[in-house]
Amino acid sequence: MLNCVIVDDEPLAREVLAGYMDQTDRVKLAGSFSNGSDALEFLKDNAVDVLFLDIEMPGMNGVDLLKTLSHPPITVFTTAFRDYAFEGYELGVIDFLLKPISRIRFMVSLEKIRDFLSLKAADAGFETSSNEPEFIFVRSGVQKIKLFFADVTYIQGLKDYAIIHTLTGKVVIKGSVKSMQELFPEPRFIRAHKSFIVAKENIKRIVKNRIFIGDHQIPIGRNYKEELEKKILQSAKITHTKRGI
Repeated sequence: MLNCVIVDDEPLAREVLAGYMDQTDRVKLAGSFSNGSDALEFLKDNAVDVLFLDIEMPGMNGVDLLKTLSHPPITVFTTAFRDYAFEGYELGVIDFLLKPISRIRFMVSLEKIRDFLSLKAADAGFETSSNEPEFIFVRSGVQKIKLFFADVTYIQGLKDYAIIHTLTGKVVIKGSVKSMQELFPEPRFIRAHKSFIVAKENIKRIVKNRIFIGDHQIPIGRNYKEELEKKILQSAKITHTKRGI
């Protein structure tokens, strides 16, 4: 059962999300609030699994509320402003729902949340780092899984965890993006954002401040853009030179 809280100053937006939850198994609406201050008081004394949080609200906005929480629940931003999506990654938000929110998109978000919780519960971690340059071992429960670098597409940080996306699935590891950067070496992997590391070989294209890897869009952080472009350009020159030999 997922205990959820809605925080949104628009009554209709709260009503729509509450209706979706009422129609969904194993989802319970624990509280619905029109402002950040009331929600903050509730969150201090009540265990919540998922927070559906609007950003633009009078008084305390969603970003300020999230920054105030020392141990925030899994958070989904709900907003009418598309530009806030990348800011959510800075705060460890798991998903971003653009209003008006459809039931199908709401269910996709729930599936993403449940997927993360399931992988997290598997107690996965790095048992050891291999001396081989092509793979490392990942511990999941009593199993050890050989994770090939060539299969990793990108890594996303989410609070104290890292989600390793591969060609065949995902693994959730306890640890920061910084610690992942030490395990997934350059030049094969490049830090693109505070919350993202990308596999250079899987970059499909770069458009403005976004990297496209398969069907996924990865934000490029302002502090990483120049260095990332330099490394990709250097790689392109090396590849071009090798082909010309």
